[in-house]
Amino acid sequence: MPISDRLLMGPGPCNPYPEVAEALAGPVLGHLDPDFLAVLDDTNQRLRQVFATANALTLPVSGTGSAGMEASFVNFVRAGDPVVIGVNGVFGERMCEVADRVGAQVIRVDAPWGMSIDPEALLSAHPSPSIIAVVHAETSTGVRNDVAPLGAGKGEALLLVDMVTSLGGIEVAVDDWKVDIAYSGTQKCLGVPPGLAPLTVSLRARERMVARPLSWYLDLNLLSRYVQEGSEGTRVYHHTAPVTMIAALHAGLGAVLDEGIEAARIRHAECGRHLQDGLEALGLTLFADAAHRLPQLTTVEVPDSLPSGMSEADCRRLLLTRYGIEIGAGAGKLAGKVWRIGCMGHTARPRNVVTLLGALKEVLDR
Repeated sequence: MPISDRLLMGPGPCNPYPEVAEALAGPVLGHLDPDFLAVLDDTNQRLRQVFATANALTLPVSGTGSAGMEASFVNFVRAGDPVVIGVNGVFGERMCEVADRVGAQVIRVDAPWGMSIDPEALLSAHPSPSIIAVVHAETSTGVRNDVAPLGAGKGEALLLVDMVTSLGGIEVAVDDWKVDIAYSGTQKCLGVPPGLAPLTVSLRARERMVARPLSWYLDLNLLSRYVQEGSEGTRVYHHTAPVTMIAALHAGLGAVLDEGIEAARIRHAECGRHLQDGLEALGLTLFADAAHRLPQLTTVEVPDSLPSGMSEADCRRLLLTRYGIEIGAGAGKLAGKVWRIGCMGHTARPRNVVTLLGALKEVLDR
């Protein structure tokens, strides 16, 4: 099957919106061209709408979601700062690693993988943390962690939230939830290839930014000048912006907003429910706790009994080579134990769910 016909239903890139493919094929502008700067400004405004925020400092960081994570820590954590981090999957673990490298005093709050983190456990983990951090939608386990109670009870702490897999797929309300710093990625529910990390920062957080972060490239003091200052056609230069990727993000956000944010959420919810019901009908066991299960990223346990001579990797490979469907392997301690099936962005369509379920039934001989 031609690579161009592949159905991407893993935890990584999903199939892009048609508008995105068109933008990627468009003419390349200079990164200081007035026409590009107009697209950048409009992209930032569209990000504010999807993040549900009025934050002036809202921009796409050049780099994937992990660049957004690192930017969020290096700009707001000083050596010795107590930072409370919720860990119930790979990306909570990664937050701890990044915070530790910046010199934070990391206070972990662990929950079993597959379960959500108790907000009260995070709020009571330290009497006066500098930051409370959590992954909203844990990509490694398919679990949603509650954010609103953290905003309500954070006190003087800044609330930092990973929204890589949630933005555009489930409810996100940065201002209403009192989130101070949030980052995302383009390749999940926004239906854009990987390469940018949408980031938004509250005024409250901006007042506590590190004056000279360890990273020059991710220094928000410099990036915000490039994004926000100057008249048309002039900006305080920072780095060469990835103009084609920003055009693609502009188009992807446009597709989400044209559909309507609530309509996109409903579509993700319906497709996720259809997929999960179908997997259970095949006799498979869903991994994530039902009360906090994501619709856009489903973890399913690898069955104990596979067709003779096949491993779980063989099943995934057969799905890809015979049917052109990519699903993801388990990550971290779940490697070899679960499959991760994405139903995100433009890929979240009933026809794709039906196609996958039919192919999986044949591969598993059920």
